[in-house]
Amino acid sequence: MLRQAAVRGCRRLSGPGTGNVKPLEGVRILDLTRVLAGPFATMILGDLGAEIIKVERPGAGDDTRAWGPPFVGTESAYFLSVNRNKKSIAVNLKDPCGARIIKDLASVCDVLMENYIPGKLADMGLGYSHIQEVAPHIVYCSITGYGQTGPMSQRAGYDSIVCAVSGLMHITGPQVACLTHIAANYLTGRKEAKRWGTAHESIVPYQAFETKDGYLVVGTGNDQQFSVVCKILSLPSLSQEPRFKTNKLRVQNRRELIGILCARFRDKTTQNWLELFEGSGVPYGPINSIQQAFSEPQVIQNDLILEMDHPTAGNIAVPGPAVRFSDFKASNPKPPPLIGQHTVEILKSMLGYSESYINELLTAGIITQHALH
Repeated sequence: MLRQAAVRGCRRLSGPGTGNVKPLEGVRILDLTRVLAGPFATMILGDLGAEIIKVERPGAGDDTRAWGPPFVGTESAYFLSVNRNKKSIAVNLKDPCGARIIKDLASVCDVLMENYIPGKLADMGLGYSHIQEVAPHIVYCSITGYGQTGPMSQRAGYDSIVCAVSGLMHITGPQVACLTHIAANYLTGRKEAKRWGTAHESIVPYQAFETKDGYLVVGTGNDQQFSVVCKILSLPSLSQEPRFKTNKLRVQNRRELIGILCARFRDKTTQNWLELFEGSGVPYGPINSIQQAFSEPQVIQNDLILEMDHPTAGNIAVPGPAVRFSDFKASNPKPPPLIGQHTVEILKSMLGYSESYINELLTAGIITQHALH
């Protein structure tokens, strides 16, 4: 159903005069995810028009609601950053009546997304086989750190832990990268990796250089680009030196070359170098602070800052969506929900629960409803 809805949306977008049609409008997602990976994924789908029903624990809610400072009022900036365009329903999944509510919701949703440790939802009667019985149509998406099976499958998969276990931290130290060619170097050539910081094992120069007032990252993917860099640095003869004429030679003579380049980059400010590199065709960029990053004209041009009014935190700003469509622009985003803000609304409108039964669930503490003041 997700695929059909997406295809219908794409067809609508392809015609003239379609307006700002949301690509995933009409798709309903039951969101049992917490913390970061799952909520970030469902937020992207919500940005594209899907209806997101976020299930939270009564009382505490998503763990990240308590991850601060910083807090904006009583809301953590962490939670606010990845939970816009969602409705929140607070349900105790460990209670059989709560599990029944989730099954009822699954029957009227197109997708279920969860990021529990494998087996946890099955213990509550909400695993894939349980949901399939009541909602055979549903797409069941499970996000885990290590997969559904195997000796590590029961471990929580936070990003820094996965970086450590997978070998990323071994090759980068405090930086983050992808193994890709590093993995191939070992798997095919049995070559163990070293830590290179911002540098590249197989390309030189390709790293951060200290300037008079900051840092600039420069990468040269071929000999022509290296020649251009040398001209920009007013070191044109350097590209013709026998030690540095090819990338293979530059890798072999990395220490001597980087020493020369480091000394030269420290002669000017980052802004001076940015002006000199502009239009050169060489990959380059400053190491920005967060403030500098969100002041970049490209960030502003791409509308990567979203502002919205939150019911308790007031005006907030969060990073905008990274997924873009040519004929659709995310606008008027809904602020991240309060815990259980939409519980009663969802049970009434989607499931047709009676007022009396909802009151029973509220009295028993199986569900909670946030009362806005």
